[in-house]
Amino acid sequence: MAKKSEAELPEPPNGFSFGNFIQGTKEELEKVVWPSRQQIVSESAAVLLMVALSASLIYLVDGLFAWAAKQVF
Repeated sequence: MAKKSEAELPEPPNGFSFGNFIQGTKEELEKVVWPSRQQIVSESAAVLLMVALSASLIYLVDGLFAWAAKQVF
């Protein structure tokens, strides 16, 4: 595959252009596949359930170690 000559490559813009930034941001946001409300609720519930289960497990293991420490010391 032949390389493009430097004349064919677009020149990068000099500096920062707020207008180009906003336009590029809008173009990228149009490409995003947004989740449905049902999907958001379902995944949020799953996350909350896993956090609650993890916190409960940590609490129980901490209690076990505290009990074991009291028995030893």
